[in-house]
Amino acid sequence: MDKKMTSGEIAKKAGVSQKAVRLYDEKGLLKPTDYSEGNYRLYDKEALVILEKIVALKQIGFSLEEIRDNLVSGDAKDIGEALRMQLKAMEEKRYRTEMVIDAIRRTLAQGEDDLDWDDVAGIVQSVTLDQEADRNHWLALQHTVPGQDWYVTVFRSLHFGKDEKVLDLGCGFSKLWRNNWKEIPEGTKIFGYDIHGSWADDFEKFLIENEKDLPEGVAIDLTFEDLEKEASWKKIESEKDYSRIVAHYLLDELKDPEALIAKASQVLRKDGIFSVNGPDVSSWDLYFEKAMKEAGIDAPFMEDVISEQEGKRDDFFAMVSKYFSKVETIELHCSFRYDQAEDLLSKMKDLFPGQEKFFQKNAEKIKAYFEEKTGKEGGLIITTGSHFLHCSL
Repeated sequence: MDKKMTSGEIAKKAGVSQKAVRLYDEKGLLKPTDYSEGNYRLYDKEALVILEKIVALKQIGFSLEEIRDNLVSGDAKDIGEALRMQLKAMEEKRYRTEMVIDAIRRTLAQGEDDLDWDDVAGIVQSVTLDQEADRNHWLALQHTVPGQDWYVTVFRSLHFGKDEKVLDLGCGFSKLWRNNWKEIPEGTKIFGYDIHGSWADDFEKFLIENEKDLPEGVAIDLTFEDLEKEASWKKIESEKDYSRIVAHYLLDELKDPEALIAKASQVLRKDGIFSVNGPDVSSWDLYFEKAMKEAGIDAPFMEDVISEQEGKRDDFFAMVSKYFSKVETIELHCSFRYDQAEDLLSKMKDLFPGQEKFFQKNAEKIKAYFEEKTGKEGGLIITTGSHFLHCSL
């Protein structure tokens, strides 16, 4: 008969402390095999295998609760699913960490002697908004069908011609220009506006390094000013009569979006186009509402969310129409591929915060529905649409 180990002996073999062994016992992960006459915990070789498994899983980021609930049983399917979830969580954590590091570096780059807490608060707020937008774009790229580039699609929808005079409001990281760098028509003059402490700082560096590769006659003038302050608009108005004005993914960051739209209408050329996106009905929300109906899952809150979006969209359209005689809705499409039901469930949870009870009740049924959809060869392809308003005077 194999000699049983004390808690100190098994802890030493696994490279952990006796305190950790006691904690795993309290958490229900590692129960003693037996007890000695003095009521000391004893463990056998099988217990050591379980302890080594716990240690390994903790090293790759699993919580003790996750190990207890899903993994100690040794069910291969549960382990595989849990590992995929953990991989996704760790990738997102790494992304967030990299973003925070970059934000701190850019904040310090403003000059430590000139910083005060009000400046830092303003910079952090701006960076947070940029990070969230870029995070969403990063997550979307993980599933975008190969061969597509959303910013190429948006660029082409604007039908730029030679010698355009373009005003880019809230240019940020400027994927619109970066991803179409050599396709910008000759003679185009681009006037970009944003604030320091945003992704526009990175675009400034990119511009310096790559300006030489722009097509003939193309020039980009980047100005760091707050678009909700008059100082910005004095310079903008000095270059008035823009043939294209772009205000994409900006309005949510403004205190008074209508003021910017009104001012944009005053500097647009008579035959020019102002391209803007605002409140809209989410294609993803519509997709998930339809999917839940097909799955036989009652989700009345989705209809409420969509109804609210419709109201905001109609109000926004009416507001923009006050300043432009023609407002055309342009729908652009992008396709996404999913081969894991868990990714779609996570997407749903992101889109419908505050519905924890719904997801707790229906998570398994939702996953089963999407497992059938994503299990087909080639995965599940979902095509969504986004709306932009192209406005003219």
